[in-house]
Amino acid sequence: MKFLKTILFFLLFSAFSFSQNPLVSKDKIKQEVWVDSVYNSLSVDQKIGQLFTIWVATKQGPDKMKEISSIIRKNHLGGLIFSLGNIKEQAKYTNQFQSISKVPLLIGMDAEWGIGMRLDDAFSFPYNMTLGAVNDESLIYNVGKRIGVHAKRIGVHINFAPVTDINTNPNNPIIGSRSFGEDKFSVTNKSLSYLKGMQSEGIMGSAKHFPGHGDTSTDSHKTLPIINFSAKRINEVELFPYKKLIDNNLSSVMVAHMEVPSLEKEPKMPSTLSKNIISKLLKKKLKFEGLVITDAMDMKGVVDFNKNQSADVSALLAGNDILLMPDDLDESTKSIRNAIDNGIISEKRLKYSVKKILMAKYKAGLHDINEIILDNIVEDMNSDVDKLLFEEITEKSITLIKNQSDIIPLKDISSKIAFLEMGDSNSDEFFKMLNHYTKVDKVDYDSKAELLKTLKPYKTVIVGFHKSNKSPFDPYKFSKSEREILELLSKNKNVVLNVFAKPYALMDVDMTNISSILVSYQNNVTAQNKSAQIIFGALPALGKLPVSINDNYPVHTSIKTKILDRLSYGLPSSLNFDLEKLNSIDSFVEDAIEKKMTPGAQILISKNGKVIFNKNYGYKTYDKNEPIEWNSIYDLASLTKILSSVPLLMNEFENNSIDEESTLSDIIPDLNLMDKSNLLLKEMLAHQSGLYPWIPFYKETLDSINFDPKTSFYSKKKTKNILFL
Repeated sequence: MKFLKTILFFLLFSAFSFSQNPLVSKDKIKQEVWVDSVYNSLSVDQKIGQLFTIWVATKQGPDKMKEISSIIRKNHLGGLIFSLGNIKEQAKYTNQFQSISKVPLLIGMDAEWGIGMRLDDAFSFPYNMTLGAVNDESLIYNVGKRIGVHAKRIGVHINFAPVTDINTNPNNPIIGSRSFGEDKFSVTNKSLSYLKGMQSEGIMGSAKHFPGHGDTSTDSHKTLPIINFSAKRINEVELFPYKKLIDNNLSSVMVAHMEVPSLEKEPKMPSTLSKNIISKLLKKKLKFEGLVITDAMDMKGVVDFNKNQSADVSALLAGNDILLMPDDLDESTKSIRNAIDNGIISEKRLKYSVKKILMAKYKAGLHDINEIILDNIVEDMNSDVDKLLFEEITEKSITLIKNQSDIIPLKDISSKIAFLEMGDSNSDEFFKMLNHYTKVDKVDYDSKAELLKTLKPYKTVIVGFHKSNKSPFDPYKFSKSEREILELLSKNKNVVLNVFAKPYALMDVDMTNISSILVSYQNNVTAQNKSAQIIFGALPALGKLPVSINDNYPVHTSIKTKILDRLSYGLPSSLNFDLEKLNSIDSFVEDAIEKKMTPGAQILISKNGKVIFNKNYGYKTYDKNEPIEWNSIYDLASLTKILSSVPLLMNEFENNSIDEESTLSDIIPDLNLMDKSNLLLKEMLAHQSGLYPWIPFYKETLDSINFDPKTSFYSKKKTKNILFL
């Protein structure tokens, strides 16, 4: 009986331990057989090769890719981390590299905000800080899921994300907008949502940068940052997200190159090489059993560490499994081999990491690898699903942090409004969308005096601060001159300041007299478009500040607004429109222009108060001197019958009261329509019914000889107190 209890306890303990290992697949037995079989087939050098993952950029061209092929064969590589290039090239070379590798390669990417972070023609989602401003966690899950879909499509197995760093240092040069924010609970929840989204598509995640890179003021790519916090503070703040993610099958952790004196007593020891940080803290204390991956081993934070022992050997002995981007692969391989031959690294230690890597490969499906299909791959990775998700996230992230006298949304559009551009990047879509609601004048100036004089007639000034959206690393500060202008204007005008950059840009700005401040986080077309709609009340402000700006604007600052009865603008897919049918509009209009039915046209489609199609075609006249623009003005007198009747007919169509084959008698059954009763509605709308297009009733009011107005209809005297009905 005692023996049975012991066996039962052992089985329960094994099951519990097994459930905590994120690398174990559902078919554990088959996985073990495959792992053992592959491991036993490898020589020592081939096992060493499994430890290394090198950087590949298809942008470097075919000659460099031939070199990579040689390295894969010579060094028996375990994995590749792809970077610069395009979708088709990466997919093509992934197929090629996999075909020549004895053990399938574990393909990774640094795709924190999407594959587009690395590939020119791939899709990018907003930065983590923008996601941090969103209140809806399901959207973050969907981002992770869509990145997982893209990764799987292009043959990537592990994404080195999410960034779980809690950015409590506004001057952090390397994290910043890559972080979800400064609140540990928000960062944890969003990291977990992102991770679960990727995992739902079978893609492994890698939380980084352990034990926490969010409160550094230096860049580990260039030097060794120091984290001078107590072990208690690090445990309570920096490690907080890791504990939650580890409990939710986190596949891997990337260790940063940092000096952390409270966790490692040896001076200048990078965390990547520290047994205390990796083996004792991460593995033993936090009970992490997944892959431990170094940050790039060619970074200055570890390359400059002087020690008699090779950094690669130290990293392996510290507890890392994958050595990422070695500074010199041949030297790194040689140093590991020498350490094994000299008994510094035991066969048991090598076996431990290699088998973990093979377990990860099996779980990623590499035991049954398929070639990537290149057909439609670019389209598959840039779908309307992704564009709609991007739009929804952007819309729900934009944050109103100040709104004196509830100036936003702008209700009075009868007074003059000016737009002043600041920063050094594009503002075209913002200015254009502002003008969809009222006339807004863009103001240019050469001096402050000239600016004040120009703005004298204006009651409200909208200021857009636009900085480049290319990188999350730049500080994006207002210039001294821009700060002075803001301070000057806000004393005399209603200033609406819209910041298209990270919130930290506002830290140096005197916001005392500014009426309203909107933070849009990034400067892209969608952010500009949605921000303008929020300013005029077509959309509500819903975001919350993910970081603190100062004591007056702490983390989670959020002012919600209500919408006004104004048209909003969005993607057709947001209202489930058939994109194929919408795209066919172009050919119809172009055909009409070509056949000279009209010199030009503007088509606008709106449903439920949202415009989903607004496009211009051709010219105002057949002379082709003046093209149709989005703001071209039309005389709608001749269109009134269409503008009034068609929306009513559309409503009846949606209610199934009529269809394409309905006749006039179907619509008006109680009236004797005689020979008009069988006219098809669709033919009437297409002007193909045979009805007279125009009956000149006015001729009955003219004298038939001289064509003068008849006195029985017209008067030469002005009628007093005329009653309009």
